[in-house]
Amino acid sequence: MEKEEIFTKGRGAQINVANKFSALSHEFRDDFLNYCEMEGDEVANSKTSIIDTFPKTIINKVISPDIGMEYSLNPYQGCEHGCIYCYARNSHEYWGYSAGIDFEQKILVKRNSVALLEKKLQSSRWKAVPIVLSGNTDCYQPVEKKLEITRQLLKTFFKYKHPVGIITKNSLLLRDLDILRELAKDNLVQVHLSITSLNEDTRRLLEPRTATIKKRLETLKKLSEAGVPVSVMMAPIIPGINSHEILPLVKAISEKGALGVGYTMVRLNGAIGGIFSDWIQKAMPDRAEKVLHQIAECHGGNLNDSEFGRRMKGSGNIAEQVSQQFKIARKMYLSGRSTPKLNCELHQQYKNGQMQLF
Repeated sequence: MEKEEIFTKGRGAQINVANKFSALSHEFRDDFLNYCEMEGDEVANSKTSIIDTFPKTIINKVISPDIGMEYSLNPYQGCEHGCIYCYARNSHEYWGYSAGIDFEQKILVKRNSVALLEKKLQSSRWKAVPIVLSGNTDCYQPVEKKLEITRQLLKTFFKYKHPVGIITKNSLLLRDLDILRELAKDNLVQVHLSITSLNEDTRRLLEPRTATIKKRLETLKKLSEAGVPVSVMMAPIIPGINSHEILPLVKAISEKGALGVGYTMVRLNGAIGGIFSDWIQKAMPDRAEKVLHQIAECHGGNLNDSEFGRRMKGSGNIAEQVSQQFKIARKMYLSGRSTPKLNCELHQQYKNGQMQLF
């Protein structure tokens, strides 16, 4: 009789995987597991750990030619949202942790983020160019509610009249609507809200600790009504899971005021291939093989494609069908809308800062 796979609710990854950068590795042996069961001990603690860090720099140059940003800023590394497909999981290995459960449980906080940003914006050599919050991990993940580092960063961008982009899937963003309104008056902010599905059951499985779809649509509407430019990222498209939702989702976001929509095809690079494969066998065993096969079909027979210019959109029949659906959806529901270009002209006048309004 086969052992039943246990699905852990509230987490995306179901396993920790070996860190390829570590000379050390560990495993849970059967005799240790048996001992824990006899003693009534938990094998692993599911509580999230907050780890303080103090980096020397905070602004990252984005070298990838197929990502729509030049610079990013991530106040947190690791992400409690637990999105199973997240490409940022691999970056946790650089810190000595696993791309699996560690990525969701061990959150590194860059405590000196605000001071580093201010130093950068005051530099005579720095020329204003949009900096994107959350190019790697979400700046509005749960720990932000307590620490408010992202809020302080936004205040700093406003103080120096510097353009900023935000990528998030958390409605906590609305807490900072006061600052976003002020930034928007000078065309200094764009928000890219991540909405991958209209199905709440799908959301719970793919993105277990994120805001509900209802909350995200409400956030989209409130931002739009407040005059904050907002578009939606339907990323990633996963064949067999959310690929059938393109038209209804674009229709829904258009009704809430979105100015545009973007997408990427899922690609399971590095450790994410094993993490995702393990997850889908436990979360969706009835369609696991079909989904994995379709993902591979989009990347030349592999779960990942690292070729610039092709890796984000995929190739083959399924990828082409997705591309055509987005073209139709934009024409039907978003025709005539566009996101205004961010203003890079004001910052030079505010190199020494200004009086804060908050």
